[in-house]
Amino acid sequence: MGALKVEEIPRYTYDDYKLWDGKWELIAGYPYAMSPAPMIKHQKISNNIGWELKSIFQDCPKCQVLLPVDWKIAEDTVVQPDNSVICHEPKNDAYITQAPKIIFEVLSKATAKKDRGIKYDLYEKEGVNYYIMVDPQEENAKVYQLQNGKYIKMCDISDGIVTFKIDECNKELPFDFSKIWK
Repeated sequence: MGALKVEEIPRYTYDDYKLWDGKWELIAGYPYAMSPAPMIKHQKISNNIGWELKSIFQDCPKCQVLLPVDWKIAEDTVVQPDNSVICHEPKNDAYITQAPKIIFEVLSKATAKKDRGIKYDLYEKEGVNYYIMVDPQEENAKVYQLQNGKYIKMCDISDGIVTFKIDECNKELPFDFSKIWK
């Protein structure tokens, strides 16, 4: 009995993913379980992010705020950001295929490494304008903006306002981070 080799690890596609029970993500053909369910504090923060996003985007008819939804990037890559903003009309109701303008990921013990590494690289490569990693334990967020194809850290923030600029909205959108921790 020999050691397992990378080429022997099964790789999956969206068709496989659709059949799985529970919550999963599929990145480059590799499955990632999203369990256990997020802690109460995680869900509360994600809900507050959704409310704040809904508030600042209410007058932008081209953009919409989404809770976890499948983003099918390729046949072997499907992710579910905690909160996102899209400024296009999805082609179907099952998933989105274009990059969101903004993604928030609320970190947990189970997902932090993936969110800080694999998803950071994936979102950068796919052209997500703003990527925000929210740490519920530290009550702090790291805000990154895409510039010339690379993420540049705008700030670490816990109590203050970051202004997002989305071309489709034609205005500045001030997001108040102090409202997400309550």
